[in-house]
Amino acid sequence: MATIDGRPAQYGITLKQLRDLMEHRGREGVNKVTEYGGVQEICKKLYTSPSEGLSGSQVDLEHRRETFGSNSIPPKPPKTFLQLVWEALQDITLIILEVAAIVSLALSFYRPQQEELVFDDDETSHGWIEGLAILISVIVVVLVTAFNDYTKERQFRGLQSRIEGEHRFAVIRQAEVKQVSVSDIVVGDICQIKYGDLLPADGILIQSNDLKVDESSLTGESDHVKKGEHFDPMVLSGTHVMEGSGKMLVTAVGVNSQAGIIFTLLGAAVDEQEAEIKKMKKEAKKQRKKKSLTGADDDNVTGNSHMNSPAPVPNKLNESQDAKENHVASAPSSGDSHKKEKSVLQAKLTKLAIQIGYAGSTIAVLTVVILIIQFCVKTYVVEGKSWEKNHASHLVRHLIIGVTVLVVAVPEGLPLAVTLSLAYSVKKMMKDNNLVRHLDACETMGNATAICSDKTGTLTTNRMTVVQSYICEQLCKSMPKFSDIPAHVGNAILQGIAVNCAYTSRVMPPEDPTELPKQVGNKTECALLGFVLGLGKNYQTIRDDYPEESFTRVYTFNSVRKSMSTVIPRPGGGYRLFTKGASEMILNKCAFIYGHDGRLEKFTRDMQERLLKQVIEPMACDGLRTICIAFREFVPGKAEINQVHIENEPNWEDEDNIVNNLTCLCVVGIEDPVRPEVPDAIRKCQKAGITVRMVTGDNLNTARSIATKCGIVKPNEDFLVIEGKEFNRRIRDSTGEVQQHLLDKVWPKLRVLARSSPTDKYTLVKGIIDSKVTENREVVAVTGDGTNDGPALKKADVGFAMGIAGTDVAKEASDIILTDDNFSSIVKAVMWGRNVYDSIAKFLQFQLTVNVVAVVVAFIGACAVQDSPLKAVQMLWVNLIMDTLASLALATELPTNDLLLRKPYGRTKPLISRTMMKNILGQAVYQLTVIFALLFVGDKMLDIESGRGADLNAGPTQHFTVIFNSFVMMTLFNEFNARKIHGQRNVFEGIFTNPIFYTIWIGTCVAQIVIIQYGKMAFSTRSLTLEQWLWCLFFGLGTLLWGQLVTTVPTRKIPKILSWGRGHPEEYTEAIAIGEEKFDVDSDKKPRAGQILWIRGLTRLQTQIRVVNAFRQGLDARYGEHSNTSLAEVLRKQTSLSKRLSQTSSIEYADNIPDELTIPEIDVERLSSHSHTETAV
Repeated sequence: MATIDGRPAQYGITLKQLRDLMEHRGREGVNKVTEYGGVQEICKKLYTSPSEGLSGSQVDLEHRRETFGSNSIPPKPPKTFLQLVWEALQDITLIILEVAAIVSLALSFYRPQQEELVFDDDETSHGWIEGLAILISVIVVVLVTAFNDYTKERQFRGLQSRIEGEHRFAVIRQAEVKQVSVSDIVVGDICQIKYGDLLPADGILIQSNDLKVDESSLTGESDHVKKGEHFDPMVLSGTHVMEGSGKMLVTAVGVNSQAGIIFTLLGAAVDEQEAEIKKMKKEAKKQRKKKSLTGADDDNVTGNSHMNSPAPVPNKLNESQDAKENHVASAPSSGDSHKKEKSVLQAKLTKLAIQIGYAGSTIAVLTVVILIIQFCVKTYVVEGKSWEKNHASHLVRHLIIGVTVLVVAVPEGLPLAVTLSLAYSVKKMMKDNNLVRHLDACETMGNATAICSDKTGTLTTNRMTVVQSYICEQLCKSMPKFSDIPAHVGNAILQGIAVNCAYTSRVMPPEDPTELPKQVGNKTECALLGFVLGLGKNYQTIRDDYPEESFTRVYTFNSVRKSMSTVIPRPGGGYRLFTKGASEMILNKCAFIYGHDGRLEKFTRDMQERLLKQVIEPMACDGLRTICIAFREFVPGKAEINQVHIENEPNWEDEDNIVNNLTCLCVVGIEDPVRPEVPDAIRKCQKAGITVRMVTGDNLNTARSIATKCGIVKPNEDFLVIEGKEFNRRIRDSTGEVQQHLLDKVWPKLRVLARSSPTDKYTLVKGIIDSKVTENREVVAVTGDGTNDGPALKKADVGFAMGIAGTDVAKEASDIILTDDNFSSIVKAVMWGRNVYDSIAKFLQFQLTVNVVAVVVAFIGACAVQDSPLKAVQMLWVNLIMDTLASLALATELPTNDLLLRKPYGRTKPLISRTMMKNILGQAVYQLTVIFALLFVGDKMLDIESGRGADLNAGPTQHFTVIFNSFVMMTLFNEFNARKIHGQRNVFEGIFTNPIFYTIWIGTCVAQIVIIQYGKMAFSTRSLTLEQWLWCLFFGLGTLLWGQLVTTVPTRKIPKILSWGRGHPEEYTEAIAIGEEKFDVDSDKKPRAGQILWIRGLTRLQTQIRVVNAFRQGLDARYGEHSNTSLAEVLRKQTSLSKRLSQTSSIEYADNIPDELTIPEIDVERLSSHSHTETAV
């Protein structure tokens, strides 16, 4: 018989049997497991040991992967370069240009007979050049766009895999707990699961304590499901552990897990539908007609089955499980439009782009109309000619000029600048320990006006040590000797700490003997274990005597209990309960205490007050976290005064009575020192106009002490430092509802919120975001690490999760992960965010100047000279330098510390400030003056023949070439002016820190020289003499001098109306969302292929529901009336899985999808490789 690694190669249970086993839930599941002989027997069949796990040898793991599959779902292939080219070609302005160019080409080859004598052959023979040149320019633009999308997608994939690589899981191999990457988990592994984990695979519980799981990602049910080996042992991938801990045997991974099965269903549906896309377009039209007749009755046809699903309650955690979108507006229960709030910059840019687009199109249409009317009047009325076939080429040429004006007017470089700037920043932010999960979070961070930070681990080092202890009325400010503690008390303390700390928490000897020991697991528990080691005892020997399997009951820590208790069998029969937790909470439940020399005393109210005043408050004022350790015994025989006599097993469910009348063993003060770099970072934030607030679960005195050390609260300042209870009292009305106007009285002064619950944090964040007290509306960033921070992280404009201490749930709900858990990294994020905003503003300032000038020149030229001084190809070249190349050059400026010296912009500050408008208009005036001077008197000035009124087919003139060249020179020099947007004088400052900028600039200059000297017919240019070149350079350099003049004009004198792109984001979220990938059956916009295919796919999926029936029947038993969950419901929550499971290229970064959208939309972005997300516009 074949063997692998010394065991038979044939497993005792097949893949199909395991898959079948995982379909069952609850009682059924228990019975099914029993059929196979119980969990221990299944472990044997899989050749694994519940206590020691797998051997971890490569051969064994490989064989398991071959037999049962690996824990990853194959990603969809990324788009090829050609697909991206094809997508870039879909741009409407480019299509118009292509058509016009082809028509112009066709006309240039078509010659009516009688014309041949009239024209000199030489001139007409060049007619085709212009058409070809336009086509070539279009191709260049398309290639550049496609290339940018391609690199963007590559970066996203890299980022995606980096985020996925971050996810590790605790697995027992060779009897040791190892952290392995999720994709390395195989069937037969034994995983340790604990509070806050996102489960990576399906499994059966071997042992569990008080385990509750949020299965909403699979079932849509938001209630937490209790799990236990005796009543519901099945735990599924993609679900979140909300409470408790346990050990599970992995039975299904990757595509065979419950989450994976759904994914493969979805994936199959996608492929099946690809053929039907075209059909769908017709259907959508029919749908529109039908909809206008029947109202909304036909929703089922489009697969919008979310209509009848309830809107999720915003502050329930299930909302945070979608964890894909950035800032989710809390679901309006009325079911009105679930529009996604855009990020601040996106909203402003969308509005601006629409405004510019309208202006550009109007002028373009006007230009064409004027040119055509002038031509018709001149030809048919004045000269009285009749229609000739060659007149068609005149009309086409007018059209081309019009389209070119449009091309120049529309700033298609904007999305590019935004994406480049963001992608560049994200890459650099990695080095600053910021792992950005949603692109736009980076830019929103620059606008942040408030940061609500956790205390533990963010402001402090999260390396905790016990520095004070109170045992038997002895307060020690150093480590006590174990011999000084009465023996019975000492042993109880050791046992209470060793047993009642999660076994996943350990203190490991350091690799380098000079360093401090390594703390693994919960840091508070590590501090207590360190205390045991400090007493010269070993906690591991006690743990070996009481393995986790022997525990009678565990009440795990959660945010409501704020304590943890463990019940173990007592050596002489009966039970012993150990409790540890926040000292105020535990002392309230104590009835006895060990006094002097270990005598047992009654713990009276007076003693409790005294202990609080003399021990706990002084500790807290030193910034220590106080933890109390207590115990209680249940004995079958004669009970002492602090014991409880029991006949049979107590009712462990009645927690309030079990954990009560305790005996206090000791109180310890744990120090968590402030990180050395934090006070400085907070000072920087305050200088930058960002308010830092601390939200913590610690008590008031500890919190105040730490806040003072950090500089959040300064002595003698009128700021609020309050507890959660008081906070709630102030913000709720008599009915207990939170009132915004009451909140508005509290938050502006609030600096520290202590003893706060996750709900308080959520309320505070939501209150600040919704508040209209400040003129510019607050933009709030939040840091969090616990599972319960999920809702607040999602509600915030930017959520930061801790990379080291954070739970998976928190990371999943966040926008940026701080890989070093350090507050000072947030300051870096602010700097980068502001830099992105400024880069885009610089680009806009540059771009709009060129737009204004080019459009006005083309328009007035058309009216005055019947021909645009700037030809189509020339305009396209200008468009290329100013859009694509300039966005590259200006978007890659590095951030400087000056960025932190100004106030944040807030939500409503206009994108184009008055200073920028002053620069734009000032430069435009200069450039227009120069160009029109050259146009009307330049021929006399420079003594060259005039280009005005030349015949249609006449060759290029030096006159118009000088105009074109001067325009480009002025534009190029204006690029330096654009580098500064706050009215700084020195525009060259820091120029050498940006090699991309000067390389592009020099490159453009060289290209321009080549075009002018050798462009000939293609670019409608003639080579210039040295003197003419010097004139052009002179005009170019003039922009720099003129820029200094413009800077001198005081901004205050400029009317406010000149600032553009202001307003609240909400007002124009409804506006045409350029590049927002939404498919609305009513909209005339062409939906993206991905969406159509999804909507079809889902309708089809609903007919395939029987495939999923097995998956659903298990739910029916448990959820009774809810059992009609349609597949759509099941899929609705699917997104949170997809992050882990699909390494698809569909990146969530910028596709902001509200979690209440139709399923098709969420999953399109998930599963179709819809990666090239227009980040901003």
